[in-house]
Amino acid sequence: MTSETAPDIKVNNLNFSFPDGSIGLRDVLLDLPPGSRTLLIGANGAGKTTLLRLLSGKRLAPSNTISISGVDPFKQGLEGVTYLGLEWVLNPIVRTDIDVPTLLSSVGGDAYPARRDELVSILDIDLRWRMHAVSDGERRRVQLAMGLLRPWTILLLDEITVDLDLLSRSNFLAFLKRETQTRPCTIVYATHILDNLASWPTHLVHMHLGKIKEWGPVEQFDVGKIQVSGNSQLGDLVLKWLQDDLNERGPRGGEKDDRRGKMDVGEGIGGYGYEKRS
Repeated sequence: MTSETAPDIKVNNLNFSFPDGSIGLRDVLLDLPPGSRTLLIGANGAGKTTLLRLLSGKRLAPSNTISISGVDPFKQGLEGVTYLGLEWVLNPIVRTDIDVPTLLSSVGGDAYPARRDELVSILDIDLRWRMHAVSDGERRRVQLAMGLLRPWTILLLDEITVDLDLLSRSNFLAFLKRETQTRPCTIVYATHILDNLASWPTHLVHMHLGKIKEWGPVEQFDVGKIQVSGNSQLGDLVLKWLQDDLNERGPRGGEKDDRRGKMDVGEGIGGYGYEKRS
């Protein structure tokens, strides 16, 4: 992967099972181009987190099923891949009595002062905050600044904007869009929150019960034809997908629901080290 070229993401017939034998992913096939911004859509338990963890190299995928610019992320441990998910959010260091400048310095803030200051401004972070005394939304802003401070080439986001207010989330998404437009990088973002996202993605991936039902450039889905509610056209498309998925799956625990609440929460390793789980 060269510094001048954004990475692509290729997934070829990826299958994955959990240690208990239950199926996590089935026959996943993707080809996301360099510089793309992909929304990963699906109901809870669709397999989004499992796919992101495999893409990040945090879980071992079968040989020749995943490549980032032609490289296996698990075997070669690409430094430019950043994954921000559940275990990163739960890292206990951000709940201790520590100030924001010290936290940012601990993850490279002094090495990237311009980027640090930009993130502080975009996320409206008060440098006087003490982390044990802030709200969940304020804490999440600081976490995002920490996670994005070092420049990345692949960014994998797993439902990490849930605590942000509307303005902070809008500014954050605008920052990510500018990143892909001004430097070589690629983003995959799993989320259920579609506010301010109508013009953000270049690609959509629809997952259901460990499979990819459909994927491709946003233009392929012709969201202009779907205007049912007061939602954005993208919102109506996703709402239709999820309703169709629910109808196809049937009741929880039924014959078609063979994944039964399976969720990939990892090994308890956070974004900055190890944390204990209660």
